[in-house]
Amino acid sequence: MAMLNFEKKYRVRGGTLVGGDLFDFWVGPFYVGFFGVTTIFFAFLGTAMILWGASQGPTWNLWQINIAPPDISYGLGFAPLLEGGLWQLITVCALGAFVSWMLREVEICRKLGMGYHVPFAFGVAIFAYFTLVVIRPVLMGAWGHGFPYGIYSHLDWVSNVGYQYLHFHYNPAHMIAVSFFFASVFALSLHGGLILSSTNPAPGHTVRTPEHEDTFFRDIIGYSIGTLGIHRLGLFLALAAVLFSALCIVLSGPFWSKGWPEWWSWWLNLPIWSQWPVTK
Repeated sequence: MAMLNFEKKYRVRGGTLVGGDLFDFWVGPFYVGFFGVTTIFFAFLGTAMILWGASQGPTWNLWQINIAPPDISYGLGFAPLLEGGLWQLITVCALGAFVSWMLREVEICRKLGMGYHVPFAFGVAIFAYFTLVVIRPVLMGAWGHGFPYGIYSHLDWVSNVGYQYLHFHYNPAHMIAVSFFFASVFALSLHGGLILSSTNPAPGHTVRTPEHEDTFFRDIIGYSIGTLGIHRLGLFLALAAVLFSALCIVLSGPFWSKGWPEWWSWWLNLPIWSQWPVTK
């Protein structure tokens, strides 16, 4: 009930980026706005093209449906629909839907008087996708270097790209990205466990306070980052994981075309190893 009373104050005109009052409305609990309309448009159009593309293929098996990018020979030009042009149009729709959703989040933040941390974080995820389907293919000179839309076909693409560089796990940006992914999961699990343990105390005890939470971590590791600090840390870890993921793939091909194990030859050539010469 308190939430419903709050929404009466929240659901007022204003805060829109485009369209003024024309699209400033809700459907049930969902705010629409101009960018809600464009999200629906791009999502519907993109999904319809995927279904049409699947109807032109050999199977309706969900695991095997494949919308492939154009052949490398088309370069950065527009390909015929059934030879990769459909992939290009679906990519435009996907980017349109993702960016529209992010801008819709901005409008909601403006209405609530909040910061833009959520749309910014979503924008970083969009940037990673944009890197895969636009930045890297452009740097390599052909849309064919983008990944296909399909389950098995996408997994095959990931595997093939990895083998092109012999051992993708030797990519230093990949190493850092995976480390940030593990760290963000670890931080989230610790934070979630701490909050649940504080709000579900032993029988006969009241709900614990942030002071109890801080003391718990000070007792364990000697330091507590604090209730606000843990959320800043979590956001940083998650965004860093995505950014380094984008970096690891954009480095592979445009800036490094050899096997990634070879990149580490600089480490083996450091002067400190001269005191332990390799004997044959």
